[in-house]
Amino acid sequence: MSTLRFHNKTAVITGAGQGIGLEIAARLTAEGAFVILNDKDEALAHKAAVQLKNNPGKCLPLPGDASELNVIHRIVETAVQEFGALDMAIANAGITLFGDFLTYNSKDFQTVMNVNLAGSFFLAQAAAQQMIKQRNGGRIVFMSSVTGHQAHKNLAAYGMSKAALEMLAKTLVVELAPFGITTNAIAPGATTTERTTQDPEYINTWSSITPLGKPATPQDIAAATLFLLSPEASHITGQTIVIDGGWTSTSPSPY
Repeated sequence: MSTLRFHNKTAVITGAGQGIGLEIAARLTAEGAFVILNDKDEALAHKAAVQLKNNPGKCLPLPGDASELNVIHRIVETAVQEFGALDMAIANAGITLFGDFLTYNSKDFQTVMNVNLAGSFFLAQAAAQQMIKQRNGGRIVFMSSVTGHQAHKNLAAYGMSKAALEMLAKTLVVELAPFGITTNAIAPGATTTERTTQDPEYINTWSSITPLGKPATPQDIAAATLFLLSPEASHITGQTIVIDGGWTSTSPSPY
């Protein structure tokens, strides 16, 4: 029996040049999917696609700022032009800009909202429009965060944006479920990526305060994401899966 669950299925993933997004792309192409891999960093996007070139599926890089409407539309249009359809959309692009609430500036606030919220909202919109045309359902997954569940110092704007994504996943059930499109979210906790491990204390700190004794890996997050994209999750919609090793159950501060 073939293990290529996503053979001839097409996905678009934003912010996938490294970390969680890249691991999702790697797993999808390993299981036969066609993937449009977006990242704002052109070099990262192309490097990521080269890394996946020997997988059974196919990966095409598409650099650009996933908060911009023209880039979003180009991502969806390219998926259809190159592979004939769009079956899955993963709104993974996000930005974290730390700052004290009392002095947080408008520019940083708008940047966080544009990337985390507007980019995800309009990717889902463009993907859903295409999926409805195809009349074959589809999957949309948003990348939230445990900061959308628990307060985290200096992340008021970021946490607010991530909580909103979970509400978006729930709200879209009303509008998209009649078309067979599921909308769910993943809320990672502390995860070891190229960005987070720039802090030499990151792994030790989060290992000490996570009940399971370690932070998540991109593989942990990707595994849950692929489940939500798979046929096995066909009756799951409007939900959020928290992947944090139990941190939100106890919520000790890393500071």
